[in-house]
Amino acid sequence: MNITLSLVPIVSLIAGILILIIPRLLNLIVAIYLIVIGLVGLFGTGHFLH
Repeated sequence: MNITLSLVPIVSLIAGILILIIPRLLNLIVAIYLIVIGLVGLFGTGHFLH
């Protein structure tokens, strides 16, 4: 049996726990998320050489 974990649910879980512990982190986490999503949208999914 192979167990594969995706990175997104793990990051989401950690971020949710941190927000519960330190609510001020919400602004930082949301800002980082939006920046990453924006960069992925602009530059694609990492296939820069094609």
